[in-house]
Amino acid sequence: MSLSVHNPDQYMASLRTIIAQGRKRIGLLIGAGGPAGMAKEDGTYPLIPAVAGLTELVLKAIEHDYAPLIKLLKAELPQHDIETILSRVRSLAKVIGASKVHDLDGKGFDTCGERICTAIGKVVDARLPKGPSAYADLVSWVTGTSRDYPIEIFTTNYDLLLEEAFEAVRAPYFDGFTGGREPFFDPVSIANNDLPARWTRIWKLHGSLGWCKGEREEVVRSGKSSATHLVFPEHLKYDQTQKAPYSALLDRLKAFLTTDDTLLISIGFSFADAHVAARIDEGLASNPSASVFAFQFKSLAEEKAACDLASRLPNFSVYARDKAVMNGIPGPWVLPADLPSKDWGPIRASYWGQPNPSDPQQFLLGAIEPLCKFFAASRSTQVFGAAPTGLAVPTAPGAAV
Repeated sequence: MSLSVHNPDQYMASLRTIIAQGRKRIGLLIGAGGPAGMAKEDGTYPLIPAVAGLTELVLKAIEHDYAPLIKLLKAELPQHDIETILSRVRSLAKVIGASKVHDLDGKGFDTCGERICTAIGKVVDARLPKGPSAYADLVSWVTGTSRDYPIEIFTTNYDLLLEEAFEAVRAPYFDGFTGGREPFFDPVSIANNDLPARWTRIWKLHGSLGWCKGEREEVVRSGKSSATHLVFPEHLKYDQTQKAPYSALLDRLKAFLTTDDTLLISIGFSFADAHVAARIDEGLASNPSASVFAFQFKSLAEEKAACDLASRLPNFSVYARDKAVMNGIPGPWVLPADLPSKDWGPIRASYWGQPNPSDPQQFLLGAIEPLCKFFAASRSTQVFGAAPTGLAVPTAPGAAV
């Protein structure tokens, strides 16, 4: 049996053509790997840590009061990340009442859970660097052309970095809330999606800094950066995602993918979140004209959740650093010796190269900074030249080589 290989020039020519125009309905899905792959003001990484770094910082913040408890919980738990620990803390808070476990009663565990959430909120309450950033490049691409359809950004992150990037250039966006004193969530506006196309949609699937309970017990946007209404642990996600605004936002993701001729591009998302992955699975299975391009940071062998979806859904493509899955067919990236056109060298360098001098040549766009630069430069003929005319571009996004 012959080995299937994938030519990155071909797929990136196709993608560049799609994103340079304003005619296609495009959505973005940004996970925790997004801000984790962005630099701070001083050039160090990460801007916001991923789960391992977040766990370390949060546990350090509460260790003065809870070090013995954390040690005991870790001895009981198969995983020691902050979501697993918080999940156990919240479970105990709900069930033990006045009884004590590890010297804490239900109220004590509830207080511990609040402390953990407060610490998480402080860690993710970051600001964009004053200079260039991945999100600034992304907003430049969003606002750089007139569009037939709005860009819809779905994110599981709690930070306010996207909002900051849009506000920095006075670009309008809608996040599902409306009002002045206590902006309230309006599911009808989300379902109808009838705002002008120049308004980008930002859908915070797991909640956001600044969300809290209003006087009527509904979720409102406070305008502050405190963290009181976020979906953290896995065991609570099903419960909480059935309630507004979470149910409406997840339904919006599925509705997006069940619309004709749509493309969802993900970055920094592992697809291990069962609720988000289920909506994507259902949407793509019912709508062959929709596509997902999953740009993954790790090697293909390490991206098991994404590969599982790609193996069952021909319209789900995985772009990993060493290999790709197109139309359900995995294969290594194989770069042709010759450029497809004389002007293609700088374009190829934007998606193929060595992240570090000691690394092998690889596909680069699984990291958010080069991906957003690729988007921002997609219409720059002055820098990159016109798209090659002699290159065979797939008629359908993600078509196999």
